[in-house]
Amino acid sequence: MHMADALLSPAVGGMMWGVTAGAIVYCSKKVRSEMDDRKIPLMGVLGAFIFAAQMINFTIPVTGSSGHLGGGLILSILLGPYAAFLTIASVLVVQAFFFADGGLLALGCNIFNLGFFPAFIAYPFVYKKIIGHTPSPTRISVASLAAAILSLQMGSFGVVVETVLSGVSSLPFLTFVAIMQPIHLAIGIVEGLVTASVISFVYRAKPEIFQTPLESRLNSSYPIRTLLIGFAAVAAITGGVVSWFASEQPDGLEWSIARVTGQQELKSPEQRLHNTLAFIQQKLSFLPDYSFRKPAEIKSLGMPVHQIVPQTQSPQELTRGGERLGTSISGIVGGTLTLGLSLLIGFMLKHRNRTD
Repeated sequence: MHMADALLSPAVGGMMWGVTAGAIVYCSKKVRSEMDDRKIPLMGVLGAFIFAAQMINFTIPVTGSSGHLGGGLILSILLGPYAAFLTIASVLVVQAFFFADGGLLALGCNIFNLGFFPAFIAYPFVYKKIIGHTPSPTRISVASLAAAILSLQMGSFGVVVETVLSGVSSLPFLTFVAIMQPIHLAIGIVEGLVTASVISFVYRAKPEIFQTPLESRLNSSYPIRTLLIGFAAVAAITGGVVSWFASEQPDGLEWSIARVTGQQELKSPEQRLHNTLAFIQQKLSFLPDYSFRKPAEIKSLGMPVHQIVPQTQSPQELTRGGERLGTSISGIVGGTLTLGLSLLIGFMLKHRNRTD
C-alpha cells in the first residue's frame, strides 16, 4: 500500500506532508514525557523487524495479487500509539529514500495511511476495547483480527481519497474503491492473523507484560532483553533469508490500479516537482526495489557498472543468486538503518527531555 508519486498532485502530497509532520511533532512530545531507557532499544528492534516483515509479500489466492504486513498495529500494541507512529515513520523514510519503495511526494500519505489509522483509531477504539483488562489468547486473536481489518480498510480508503482528490490520474472513485476495499480486506485478514501470532507469542512468553498499563510496563523491572534478542534475530532471518521467497505478484494497490486502468504502474505527470523528487530518489536509493541496480540504471547515473554490480554477475543480466544476494543485503542494511534511525529518534527525545 505504498503510494507512488504518480498518484498525487503537489497540493495533496504537500498537505499530507504537513499533516504527517504535525503528527510526528505531537507524538514526539508525548514520547518525551514517557521515554525511558527500555523503550528506546525496543523501538529500534521493532522498527527493524517491521522493515523486514514488509519485504515479505504473500500471495492472495485466486486474485493474482499479493500483500504485505503493515506492522502499525503490532507496534502500537507493544510500544503504544505515539512511539509506534514514530517507528513506522522511520521504516517508511528508510524505504522511500534508500530503497525507492513509495514516492517522496507520497511519503506523508504513506506514513499517515500506514501509521495513523492503526495507532490512533484501530488500537485504542477496537483492539483495547476487545482485549479489556484480562487478555487471553482468544481475545488477542479476535482483537488483532478486527483491528487489523479496520486499519487496512481505512488505510486503503485513504489511498483512494488522496488519489481522487489529486486528479492527476484517470482512476474513478467508485470503481477504484470497489476494487481496493475487497483486496485489502483479504490482506487485513492475513495481517490480523500475523499480528495475533506475534502478540500471542509475546503473551505466552512473558504474560506479565500485559498485566499492567502500557506506561508502566517498560518502567517496571520487567527484563526486555529476551524480546530484544528475539525480534532482532527474527528481523535478520526474515530480511536476510525469508525475503527470498516473497511473492512476485503485484501488491494490492498495484493490482487495483491494473484492474481499473489496464496498467500496473502509472507514469508521473510531467511536473517539475515530480521530476525533481524522482531524480533525488534515484540518486539516493542505492538498492532500489530491494535489489542491486540494473546495468541500464547504473549507466543512466553515470556510474561504472563494474563498481556497482558484483564481479561474479554478468553486467547484462543479474543471476538468481545475485538477486537473492541483493535482497539479503537489502534486508540486513534496511533493518540496520531503521534500527539506527529509530534509536537516534529515541535518544534525541530522551536527551531533550533531560535538558528541558
